[in-house]
Amino acid sequence: MIIVSVDCDPTLECPNKKLVINLAKSVLNKYKAPSGNISFIFGSDELLSNLKKEFFQRDHWTDVIAFRLNEYDEKDVEGEIYISLPRANQNAISFGESYEKEVARLIIHGCLHLVGFNDESEKEKIEMTKIENNLLSQLNWHKLFGT
Repeated sequence: MIIVSVDCDPTLECPNKKLVINLAKSVLNKYKAPSGNISFIFGSDELLSNLKKEFFQRDHWTDVIAFRLNEYDEKDVEGEIYISLPRANQNAISFGESYEKEVARLIIHGCLHLVGFNDESEKEKIEMTKIENNLLSQLNWHKLFGT
């Protein structure tokens, strides 16, 4: 069983928890994670910036950070995914995409990291983007915000 929890900064408009859970489970099931415990934390630019400084010694804005809490060779997936909603909004504007689609992409992106995908090289970035686009075309994310 895959357990997904969703927390959100109460000062922000938060995504629909059920859809977040469904997106995450779809990605994890597709990549054969038999069970796991994943936490999503939707927060501010400052939250993710502080995490980036503390854990990666990098001082810049970022939209998503995924922490795998157990070893990658374990079948079960334990992890935390932090998403900056203000950064997602800025990215959506920059890329000419809808806000919902950008947040859905970040949810998928974080899950892909937890199942072992990397995006450090240009080749890896291209591959992850291709997978994200494929999943976005298959999954229901269109009403991630609102009713």
